Amino acid sequence: MRPFISHSGVVVPLNRVDVDTDQIIPKQFLKRIERTGFGKFLFNDWRFDDKGVPKNDFELNKIGYEDATILATGRNFGSGSSREHAAWALSGYGFRCVIAPSFADIFYNNCLQNGIMLVVLPEDIVEDIIANAERSPGYSIQVDLEKQQVKNSSGEMISTFEIDQSDRYFLLRGLDHIGLTLQHEEKITAFETRLGI
Repeated sequence: MRPFISHSGVVVPLNRVDVDTDQIIPKQFLKRIERTGFGKFLFNDWRFDDKGVPKNDFELNKIGYEDATILATGRNFGSGSSREHAAWALSGYGFRCVIAPSFADIFYNNCLQNGIMLVVLPEDIVEDIIANAERSPGYSIQVDLEKQQVKNSSGEMISTFEIDQSDRYFLLRGLDHIGLTLQHEEKITAFETRLGI
């Protein structure tokens, strides 16, 4: 996993609430067994018509958002089923960070285990970020995990944010739970050797 320390990127606004995991990655794409290749199916039913043609009115298809790496959206993002594929799809598309007033708990943990930074900000601040991104496609911000700050491209403070310090530790070091365990690989190997495993 790539560490998340500080990231600057274009914001794509998704001004919707209660976006569930079936909207993030529809169920027909869950047949793959590997973690890669899901990005092209992100928000599939919103991005494409039934013939696979991009819908011009969907945010990710609009000019100015092509290289967006930060998603700003409404409350309760990632609700619904616990599919980890939703995190894989966001990461595979290129998103490093999602900003919202709230996230579903399981979705939050799935993103954390896949190196996606989720920032919880007050609803009025998220609405301002969304409005700026809608008004000015290409609008970019910086999310600094070390300082727990969000700034605009000119360096002006938008907001600070809170994060569980163990989650912060994982993200700053690019660790998931397996990676954390593997930091003790030598001790684990020595223990197994002593047991004759």
